[in-house]
Amino acid sequence: MTYGVHRPTGVSVPADHPPTWAESDLAGWQLLLTDVGCFTGLTALEVHGIPLVPVPDACPVFIALRKDDPRPMRSGVHTSRHIRPVEHVVIRGLRVATVPEALTAAARWIGVVDLVALIDAALFLELVSLDQLEAIARTRRPGSRRLRAALPLVDGRAQSLWESLLRLLHVVCDIEVEPQWAVVDADGVLVAEADLRVVGTNALHEYDGDEHEKAPRRVRDRRRDRRVDREGFVRRAYTGGDVIHRAVTILEDADRSLGRPHDPTRIREWHRLLRDSLFTPAGRAAFLARIPVAPPRHRRT
Repeated sequence: MTYGVHRPTGVSVPADHPPTWAESDLAGWQLLLTDVGCFTGLTALEVHGIPLVPVPDACPVFIALRKDDPRPMRSGVHTSRHIRPVEHVVIRGLRVATVPEALTAAARWIGVVDLVALIDAALFLELVSLDQLEAIARTRRPGSRRLRAALPLVDGRAQSLWESLLRLLHVVCDIEVEPQWAVVDADGVLVAEADLRVVGTNALHEYDGDEHEKAPRRVRDRRRDRRVDREGFVRRAYTGGDVIHRAVTILEDADRSLGRPHDPTRIREWHRLLRDSLFTPAGRAAFLARIPVAPPRHRRT
């Protein structure tokens, strides 16, 4: 993997959870750690099972060591030094920072949009609580300032990263939304659960990923659309391209539902946040510019 670091062989693993490509590599990288060192940041979040934002191939492995521990001089790894050992747990043989610690460490390098999406995912998976994050955000840890800025924007009800982005777009454009809105009929029977409802309107805004284009899913979606329509709601579906490249059209749709004049300048704050997000090429370049650039790692499969 790098000079003097190899993937271990002959290691027993649980039959119900064979190691992923990343975990096999990390078992090798762990040989560089001291007894109190651990993986942190985006690396630890991936091991915890939190879906990651689109990190570039050149993203290094993030590890945390004590201040006096020897720093491993290897390409492909970024080391942070701490006065006290970072709190960690062992997952499938890998020492990884706890979720609050890993999110704080990641906040040092990623943008607010990315951080909000990751926190939303961690909250939805019940891997962390807001109380834990608010406590660590009050410390002086690197990344705590950005974590404090992100916490007022989080909402743990989103079921995917893209749902988080769609919700955040509305929030920064001053559009109040209610996530996971339950559409019920006159008898109180659940008809559908929508990603977002624009508060004060009958407009439902939802993210549709690639799976919605497959024939069986498309048939179910159209049936659901008709049921939602019968209850007097208007469903609008958006793609990742809409959220990133055509966000002003989403703002325009919401303005029309709210009956307020459309002001396209309100989208500027969303564009500003996106420039620093890993969901955009500019954000990925900025991310790599903030940390030592490592040679590209093998693409994950």
